[in-house]
Amino acid sequence: MTGALSGIRVLDTATLFAGPLAATLLGDFGAEVIKIEHPNGDPVRSHGAQRDGVGLWWKMLGRGKKAITLYLGSPEGQEVFKNLVADADVVVENFRPGTLERWGLGYDVLSEINPGLVLTRVTGFGQIGPYAKRPGFGTLAEAMSGFAAITGEPDGPPTLPPFGLADGIAALTTAYAVMTALRARDQTGRGQVVDLAIIEPILTLLGPQIIAYDQLGTLQPRTGNRSTNNAPRNTYRTRDGSWVAISTSAQSIAERVMRLVGRPELIDEPWFASGAERAKHADLLDDAVGSWIASRDRDEVVKAFEEAQAAVAPIYTAADVMTDPQFAALDSITTVDDDELGPVKMQNVLFRLSETPGRITSAGAPLGAHTAEVLGRLGLGEPELAALREKGVIK
Repeated sequence: MTGALSGIRVLDTATLFAGPLAATLLGDFGAEVIKIEHPNGDPVRSHGAQRDGVGLWWKMLGRGKKAITLYLGSPEGQEVFKNLVADADVVVENFRPGTLERWGLGYDVLSEINPGLVLTRVTGFGQIGPYAKRPGFGTLAEAMSGFAAITGEPDGPPTLPPFGLADGIAALTTAYAVMTALRARDQTGRGQVVDLAIIEPILTLLGPQIIAYDQLGTLQPRTGNRSTNNAPRNTYRTRDGSWVAISTSAQSIAERVMRLVGRPELIDEPWFASGAERAKHADLLDDAVGSWIASRDRDEVVKAFEEAQAAVAPIYTAADVMTDPQFAALDSITTVDDDELGPVKMQNVLFRLSETPGRITSAGAPLGAHTAEVLGRLGLGEPELAALREKGVIK
């Protein structure tokens, strides 16, 4: 069975992390993704945890991709790239604005070669504006979007996430943008440029903060694990030292929780009927819920909440995720055979399609593993490849 994106060819020239992850997501559903790396290798190969000198992050981010090396800063590399562009559908890049143009690879040039090409440009601040040429990373987007300002304890500093949150959100958005541009191409026959600024998708996901400030002049405060919109909503420690999280966004759930923890009289309080008003009494509600949870082990708490049809979840580590029956039922974590590391487990494709499901065909390949194969399509044999290696254009 072929994937939904079978027949789409993507040239992934991007690094760290939004652009490459977007290409990964396209590859999960059948697109042929050719990962073009500098001969020294993508930085993610040495980023984070390693086993026997093999980057584990790369194994996930490079999954399903054909890995080739090509130095785009050289005239020879630029000519090879143009030839690859001729029968590609998508290019994903995250060079600083103006870099492709300096190399003679701007969209004016590439679209002459291939009018249907979708050039996807993923940068910290976008292609225009006073910050466009600044170095941009997800951390800066998490700071500038307002995310850090509302994250953390009320009396603590703004807090950044310990993982690539803004990059991940931008990757999902980039994949969506590519599909939108490809759909437009179906209608017009023409490609176009996608300009994705990492500072923007996370801004949208932060909800109504902008309109609330515009209309009311209000700013969302830091509230730790609490919410200004409902209560009880927090993390609570169980008797056996585990943690659980609960949410009461729905009024009916809030009432079930209070009955479960033995405080039904609070439901009759006038303020209990509104989530925002309940949030003003979070100390009282947290004490009621927290003391009940603290006297029970985690499994007992979860079972009781489930029987009461109240919303609860244990707070997991990666080790817990690996053994959870719901993740197992969804096949959220799958096993991929790898020539370097043997069987490896990683997150599976993002969703299930009944007719054209996605799948992971391989973990990230060694540097340059597919250079000869991919460039061979262009008619480059071993003598030509040797000459390019001699000049440092490929490895």
